[in-house]
Amino acid sequence: MSIDGRCSWAGSDPLYLGYHDDEWGVPSHDDRHLFEMLILEGAQAGLSWITILRKRAAYRKAFDRFDPRRIAKYDAKKLRALLADEGIVRNRLKIHGTVQNARAFLDVQREFGSFDAYLWPFVGGAPKINRPRTMKDVPVRTAESDALSKDLKKRGFTFVGSTICYAYMQAVGMVNDHLVSCPSRRV
Repeated sequence: MSIDGRCSWAGSDPLYLGYHDDEWGVPSHDDRHLFEMLILEGAQAGLSWITILRKRAAYRKAFDRFDPRRIAKYDAKKLRALLADEGIVRNRLKIHGTVQNARAFLDVQREFGSFDAYLWPFVGGAPKINRPRTMKDVPVRTAESDALSKDLKKRGFTFVGSTICYAYMQAVGMVNDHLVSCPSRRV
């Protein structure tokens, strides 16, 4: 816990604090935002989240503001350009995975009407409210993230292991893991 009661991971970087205070743990039902966060959480694998936050604007530009319809149509020329883009993480598997995930995302939208309609039943349709007192009380994966990961993989998504899925669930507000002392805790 930080001196002001915030979740300690937020640190003191203004970008990190803004993300923590205004976005992390806030329930999202916007498919574009849900897709963006899925891609960014996958891009973060093996890196720190602040690295991805600092590159977020470049990701939005490079990946057409996370429009899955456009990304699903990327060709070899566009993929080469992305691999040369110093503003993003230039990992071949992650870049190709973004295209694959866009296609799988569109399939889910067609099947369920929206990604939101597919996603939220994994937590019963409402945020799961946890009451951690310290960061040690916050899990890195749960039965729900295991189930989400397994289903996403079955549907062709990549970079969606259970730990990534749990971080994603926190990011889009499916889970509220703000410390009970945190001023950003909304419940």
